[in-house]
Amino acid sequence: MTELVRLGVILTDRGSKYAASGAAVSSRAQVDAVLTALKRDKSYAKATHNTWAATLPAGSLKADDGESGAGMVILRMMEREELQNHVIIVTRWYGGKKLGGDRFRRVQDATRAYLNHIAASA
Repeated sequence: MTELVRLGVILTDRGSKYAASGAAVSSRAQVDAVLTALKRDKSYAKATHNTWAATLPAGSLKADDGESGAGMVILRMMEREELQNHVIIVTRWYGGKKLGGDRFRRVQDATRAYLNHIAASA
């Protein structure tokens, strides 16, 4: 597992805040280690949702963490970019107003910011 990359809060919408994080991984155990490392930061541990997706040699994994359908949004974007052996986590702190379908656009925006960051760092 490589170092956990945290972009921090990258966008807000009606009070909700979104952050993107991720790391290179090659197993479910490494995904779990990344999630544990992220949640050592109390603000991430207390977030409303830590939605994630991972592309691994053994196949793809995703978890919505209560944000129904969001893991698939992240996974589809990773697959479109052909990003392998990686986990991306989109964190949301709920701001008190429901976003409806816009919540998927914010997940896409956060995922895109992370993908752009790792592309620029390559």
